[in-house]
Amino acid sequence: MLTNGTTEARKLRARLNHPVIDADGHWIEYLPVMKEEFRRIAGAAAVEALDTATQRVPNSLKMTLAERRRRRVGQEAFWSSPSENVLDRATAMMPRLMYERLDDLGIDLCVVYPTAGLSFHRMQDTRLRRAICRAYNVFTADQFRKYSDRIMPAAIIPMYTPDEAIEELEFASRELGYKVMMVGGLMRRPVPVVAEEQPDAAKFAEWLDVIGIDSPHDYDPVWTRCRELRIAPSFHNGARSILLRNSPSNFCYNHIGHFASAGHAIAKAIFFGGVTRRFPDLNFAFLEGGVGWACMLYADLIGHWEKRNRAAIESTNPAKLDVAKLLEYAQQYGSDAVVDAVRRGEGLEGDSNSKLTGGIEDLDDYFRCKIERKQDIRDLFVPRFYFGCEADDPVNAWAFNKKANPMGARLNALFSSDIGHFDVPDMSDVVPEAYELVEHGLIDDNDFRDFMFANAVRFWGEVNPEFFRGTVVEKAAAEALAQSRVVAPGH
Repeated sequence: MLTNGTTEARKLRARLNHPVIDADGHWIEYLPVMKEEFRRIAGAAAVEALDTATQRVPNSLKMTLAERRRRRVGQEAFWSSPSENVLDRATAMMPRLMYERLDDLGIDLCVVYPTAGLSFHRMQDTRLRRAICRAYNVFTADQFRKYSDRIMPAAIIPMYTPDEAIEELEFASRELGYKVMMVGGLMRRPVPVVAEEQPDAAKFAEWLDVIGIDSPHDYDPVWTRCRELRIAPSFHNGARSILLRNSPSNFCYNHIGHFASAGHAIAKAIFFGGVTRRFPDLNFAFLEGGVGWACMLYADLIGHWEKRNRAAIESTNPAKLDVAKLLEYAQQYGSDAVVDAVRRGEGLEGDSNSKLTGGIEDLDDYFRCKIERKQDIRDLFVPRFYFGCEADDPVNAWAFNKKANPMGARLNALFSSDIGHFDVPDMSDVVPEAYELVEHGLIDDNDFRDFMFANAVRFWGEVNPEFFRGTVVEKAAAEALAQSRVVAPGH
């Protein structure tokens, strides 16, 4: 045994009548070993890519604060992995140790995402990006293959083009046996007019592709292939050190809310792009940002539709302005200058020059979703989207508050331990910390079961009913999935 006694997490798990599935743990890849394996797997390109990817943060930390300010480089994380707790550090580095400690952590099945590899799919050089993602997927599959009944690693899927995404999806699924896929988002792309007119400045003018809407590529073939391969895609994107999270001096300023910001952008794009309308049998996860932003997005989608659906916006159509009636009010209440201007018809289009619509395809921003009533928004959003929530976040309770969420919805919160990272000083505290929501009366035991188990079963199992085959939770997952077919989630 690696502990001096029974952990609180182990005791808590023994009292539960359901397994615990960690939907987002992390391992810490050991770079010296990874580098040699990358060379063997994918050659010099993979090693070059690894050197480039893993030096970005150290290079920024080598700058003085004055230099980061001059270059407008965001303060990156320092001291970001467990050190004082050597057992936890070793656990995150060594798959066999993680496997042996799961019972002490109160976890039955752990889905493991990258640490160094989180940014690999966002490398802009195509040759390096393809090499590093392929090498990572082969390397990680080898590291965890012996432990597949309790640990499931995630493959990295680059998404700069649909073709590269499909190729890696097929390889990772068919050749390597992956069931969990971390797909890319927020790809940096050049601004065409700058690239055309000021090519020397093009690398400084970029926009972020959120995939679901306004992308230069059609990603429906990717979602089609996910469906055929029975893959529920998950996003683990961040927005740290860009735009409004780009402090050269304060990492916490950059870190707070950045996963939520990225998840908000991509989920909103997938919704408005009509992806959940066209692919009603796919589920999408947005990890590590919590669920508070999702509750707000869900409410905002409804609120904006009520004011901006195609029928509602007719109330603001400038063609419907009764100028004669407005003139009567001006003559009664306005100054001579106002009366004269209204009589001439000046300035009645508003500050937004509202007679113009920008040449958009359809005046209804929701047209790709085919929304006819606000209940359609619930049906396209609530069952299809899942949200990774860390144990210490009290806002997790919002997901289960049917009185607060429009139309009595319960959003799909996924327990996400984040073990291996700086915000988990003791891995054995995570499950008990999650249970504090029950102890404080914020959620009940049924909510906790959904949070820690059933929502994860639905996320992966609805898309792939055989997802949990061969794992220690196989039987319990099959029973939960059968029960979920009777009572639709989110209603």
